Amino acid sequence: MNQTRLVGIILGVIGLGIALIGGLWLASQVSAGALDSGGALLGAGIAFIPVALLLGSGVYLFVRGGAQAQEESVMQKQRRLLDIVKSRGQVSVNDLALEMRISVDNVKDMVHQLVGLQVFSGYINWQEGTLYSAEAAGLRNLDKCKNCGGEITLAGKGVVACKYCGTEYFLS
Repeated sequence: MNQTRLVGIILGVIGLGIALIGGLWLASQVSAGALDSGGALLGAGIAFIPVALLLGSGVYLFVRGGAQAQEESVMQKQRRLLDIVKSRGQVSVNDLALEMRISVDNVKDMVHQLVGLQVFSGYINWQEGTLYSAEAAGLRNLDKCKNCGGEITLAGKGVVACKYCGTEYFLS
């Protein structure tokens, strides 16, 4: 559990505690006759303001903490994918998906995200299902496909592809 979620829970508990204490105090004052019903209603209204602020803030921070945890999880998976490919030099997309416990489509999406962030350079042969790590300088000077020797063309931002075999090269 991250700190934002924890702070959200704490604020919610404090808000509920203030509501409980305020409600008990108002009930005891009304039963003792020290406070009439109009005063109790006014006291409840005044006590509601900080309780609502604390509970609202607590719920917001709890939800925001969940979103942050999800973002951190995606970043950790991307970093892990990058580390695996760079350390091994080449890896099967299917093996990578099994090792990371994600689908092949998620691996493809993460590779494209890493290319968009300009932190990954390498190439992938979709027919073989193999992802290769390569030096960016070597790929920038590339004019023929390493797989079939065919001509490569620009396929998108930071991506060049072979027209013949479909191998994609990612430039950072």
